[in-house]
Amino acid sequence: MADIVIRPSLKFIKAGYVCALLVVCAAVIVHYKYLAAQYPRPYLPIASVIVLLWPIKRHLQRQSVKLTLSGEKLRYETGLTSKSTRIIQLPKVQDVRFIQSIWQRVFNVGDISIETAGENSRLVVENLDQPRELAEQITDASGHPASGGLH
Repeated sequence: MADIVIRPSLKFIKAGYVCALLVVCAAVIVHYKYLAAQYPRPYLPIASVIVLLWPIKRHLQRQSVKLTLSGEKLRYETGLTSKSTRIIQLPKVQDVRFIQSIWQRVFNVGDISIETAGENSRLVVENLDQPRELAEQITDASGHPASGGLH
């Protein structure tokens, strides 16, 4: 079986980029239509670029999370420059759930909660595409019957 790499969804991040770019475009239009005569330097469009920091931050956070299903192991890695890795043996997985808010249901995105035997027993990965299928895949790989998800 080939390794399956799972990352959080880009759907909400793309929507954030679109909204931020709409704000920047609106600021450019307002500046050149109404303010250019008073303020020759485009302060409003330059200041509006700060709105892009939010989707950029979310994009970097997304890149710092990776879940890899490989053979008998589930590897959860976090961090961009310094890494933290949690390795879970699939036979020790006791429960896999997926949780979806109303907005997550609309976009077929959700959170997966993986419970294992041991001290740090719960792992939650947020905003994954197709959470039901992923939960079933992890459950199948662990060799346990599927548990129900919350809708």
